[in-house]
Amino acid sequence: MLFAVIKSLLGRRPSGDAAEPRLDELSDEELMTRYAGGNQQAFALLVTRHQGPLYNFILRSCRQPPLADELLQETFLRIIKSAGSYSPDAKFTTWAYTIARNLCIDHARKHNRAHTLSLQNSLGDDEGATHQDALVDEHARSASVDHDRLIFRDRLDQALANLPEDQREVFILREISGLKFREIADMLDCPVPTIKSRMRYALQTLRGELADFASRSFDADEASEMLP
Repeated sequence: MLFAVIKSLLGRRPSGDAAEPRLDELSDEELMTRYAGGNQQAFALLVTRHQGPLYNFILRSCRQPPLADELLQETFLRIIKSAGSYSPDAKFTTWAYTIARNLCIDHARKHNRAHTLSLQNSLGDDEGATHQDALVDEHARSASVDHDRLIFRDRLDQALANLPEDQREVFILREISGLKFREIADMLDCPVPTIKSRMRYALQTLRGELADFASRSFDADEASEMLP
């Protein structure tokens, strides 16, 4: 429902002075300020910019696509409710990811769910396939690239699940959501050198876990499927 409303807002022509800058030329912080002042299209544009990366972050945290959809909508609803107290001095991405992260933590605590990987966890694709499905299905695939893709993705998911929580979180925020080290540091309330250290240890561990794939190259399209 929320995203349907946003889509309709994006289709409306803005009113007001034609000399004003286009909304898509404004920063996230400027858009959030405009939205707090009543500009609905500014919020719609923020959702368009950030719903994909935020969803990927939440999905990697909760491992359940339906739950990730629910927490994503809750994230934006909380942004709406807090719009009046937003300070333009705060970076929007840091603020939004902090809300999403807290929602993931709260859900995990309430349901006492450890971040573990099983064969029944979803791969996160549109068809709801599980790791068990992938392992069975790979025998029916003849193309070696599909076979390698499935194995690599399964190994990557296992390697990420085995990382210490603080390292996994930094890796996901940096490599999957695309945040800068400073943004991650602000979000986690840690010094930048600490964040870089966690990232370095995470990369060292992942390189070791995925050493068998060192000679395998994936193109951009394949890489995007590995890290949804």
